[in-house]
Amino acid sequence: MKSTALVLILAAGLAGYAQTAPKPAAPAAKSDATAKPAAAGAAAVKYPPGKTASAAVKQTLFALKVQDLKVGTGAEAVPMKMYTVKYTVWRATDGVVFDSWEKHPKPVMDKDGKPVMGEDGKPKMNAPEPAKMAIGFRRMMPGLDQGFWGMRVGGVRRIYVPWQLGFGDQAMPDRTDGPGIPAKSDIVVEVELIDMTDPPAPPTPKIPQGIPPGVPGGPAVQPRPSAPPAGTPPSGGTTSVPPPASAEPTQPAQPSQPSTTPQPQ
Repeated sequence: MKSTALVLILAAGLAGYAQTAPKPAAPAAKSDATAKPAAAGAAAVKYPPGKTASAAVKQTLFALKVQDLKVGTGAEAVPMKMYTVKYTVWRATDGVVFDSWEKHPKPVMDKDGKPVMGEDGKPKMNAPEPAKMAIGFRRMMPGLDQGFWGMRVGGVRRIYVPWQLGFGDQAMPDRTDGPGIPAKSDIVVEVELIDMTDPPAPPTPKIPQGIPPGVPGGPAVQPRPSAPPAGTPPSGGTTSVPPPASAEPTQPAQPSQPSTTPQPQ
């Protein structure tokens, strides 16, 4: 009997423990780090009413890539400036150099502004100088115009230009000083930014002498000052205003008649 009672007590105790034992905590909700990532650009782009985020971008057209080989410490490149650079351009497909700043030396000039000729009969050339580029005026290829932004003076950057932002579908033929570029060729431009200055002011047009005003090529016609209304005093002076005329016209004076009458002869 005692053993049977002990078994029942132990069973009741285990049952009570089972009922009062703390329940295991529920699994924690998934953090944002493990949540499903949102579509590319969905968190950074806000949409107007009626517009929602679409699927992730699958393709970027005309991707311009840059690689800073050396970060400059000077002023940051901004649009509409004149840049002094050392550059090298090569074809991305085979690495053949198409152009560089070293390929454009300038001839030595005498005091009269004429090239100095060497013993071989060719003009003497100075050492190559860094090139001048007007960036932001749409004079260069779009990829080169855009690839400067964010660069600093003293830095060296490689700009990977797709053909759509380079020479396009236009083929550049071979030249005497270097090879050409086939149509639709991707290129790489390595540029060292040496200096940045304001562009030169446009020249003042010269007006030929002897051409009358108003004629094409001549000076502009200067507008004539308008005449002041009648009765307006000149600057710094006064004027007299005539009195108003009478309503009835004045009769002219008649000549006086002699007071005596002639006597008959």
